[in-house]
Amino acid sequence: MTDPLTRNMADPPADPAAAASTGGPAAAAGRPAQPGWLEALQAIGRELPGLVSDRIDLLSLELQRAGQALAQIVALLVAVAILGVTGWLALWAGIAVGLVELGLHWSLALLLVLAMNAGAAWLVVARLRLLLPLLRLPATRRHLTLGRTSEPAAPPAPSPTRADTTAAPPLGQAG
Repeated sequence: MTDPLTRNMADPPADPAAAASTGGPAAAAGRPAQPGWLEALQAIGRELPGLVSDRIDLLSLELQRAGQALAQIVALLVAVAILGVTGWLALWAGIAVGLVELGLHWSLALLLVLAMNAGAAWLVVARLRLLLPLLRLPATRRHLTLGRTSEPAAPPAPSPTRADTTAAPPLGQAG
């Protein structure tokens, strides 16, 4: 006997009595019998563990590959950082030597290089301080926290950058 889910539905059953008992009058008239919802549900129940197991195996393999890729990415980032720092030091050493060759005292040249690097570091730290609050996911926390009102808090005003101030004319003025 064949499983009603796997047999070809276009083939009528060979025994009309069996067709009448399984598919009712429609099957007895020669039309194919449709499996009931209970049989379909049971078939899904039989297939579900295999489907879930396949998905979990795929997830496991991809997570292993992603972990290996992440380790390689971190190693490459360390190499790039070392090479970048070496290049940065060579650049500023060359600038300091150039300033000394132009007649500037070596201590003043080194002080100038130090001041320029400190200024750049200050700008980077200032930008980092503006970005750090975004790591706390403020909008998501507002929406997921129970007991708070649902009205959104005003987002912090972004600091205008040079591109923002030169790209568009101020409000009320035509470009």
